[in-house]
Amino acid sequence: MKYLMKLRYVGTDFCGSQIQPNVRTVQGVLNQAFTAVFGTVCRVTSCSRTDSGVHANAATLTVELPDGSVPIPAEKLPLAVSPHLPPDVMVFDACLRDDTFHVRHDVVGKEYVYLIHNACLRDPFMRDRAWFYPRRIDDAGLAAMRAAAAHLVGKHDFAAFMAQGSPVATTERTVRYLRVERAGDLLRFSACADGFLYNMVRIIVGTLTEVAAGRIAPDEIPGILASRDRARAGMTAPPEGLYLNAVFYE
Repeated sequence: MKYLMKLRYVGTDFCGSQIQPNVRTVQGVLNQAFTAVFGTVCRVTSCSRTDSGVHANAATLTVELPDGSVPIPAEKLPLAVSPHLPPDVMVFDACLRDDTFHVRHDVVGKEYVYLIHNACLRDPFMRDRAWFYPRRIDDAGLAAMRAAAAHLVGKHDFAAFMAQGSPVATTERTVRYLRVERAGDLLRFSACADGFLYNMVRIIVGTLTEVAAGRIAPDEIPGILASRDRARAGMTAPPEGLYLNAVFYE
C-alpha cells in the first residue's frame, strides 16, 4: 500500500518541484519531512514537475515506505507531517492506494490556472502570485482572446506551444476547456487537458496576450497549430502566474 496525498505550495522560493542537488526543491523538503515522520527514508513520487516560481493549489504525490507498511492512518498523516513542513508547503489531504497505482501514469487530466494582474499600478499583495501586465486589456481584447482560445480546444498537435528541445513521445494533446475570465483587474485562464507539454500553458497565455494586443489575430491560431513552429506562437508568460490547480484520476 501507499499514501496518496494532495499538497499546496508557493513556488517562489523553490528551484522547481523535482529534487536537485544543492538547491531547495519541493520534493527535497517533502523527503525530509516524511523521513522525520516515519523514521526512515521513503519513496516520494510527484504527479508532475513544476518550474521555479510556479505554484500548486492541489498537486498530488505518493509516499511509500520501504516495507510497504502504512503505520499512520491516512486521515491523520497531514497533521502528522505538518510540523515538519515549512510555511510555503502544506499537505492537506491523504488516502490509501494499492501498489498498482501510479501517481503520474494514472493521471487522466490536469487543470492549470494562470493569473494576470492587469492594472496600471502594481499591487504588492499580488507580487509573485500573478503576472503584472500594465497594458490594459479592454473588452474587445478579452473577446479576441476568447475567440483565439476556442481554436485551441479539442485534440491538436501542440508542438508550436511547447518549449523547444522537450523530449516527448507525441505532441498531441486534448484540451477539454480553455476559459478566459475577468474579475476586476484580475484575468484568470483555466486550462484542462489530458496532459500538457513543457511550458504549454505559459506559451498559450503569452500568445493570447499578443492576440489582445492585436499582434496575432484569433483566426491565425489554426495556422500556428498546423505549422508546429514555436517561433510563430507568442511569448512565454512568466512563471509566477501559473498554478497546478487540480489532478484527475479515474
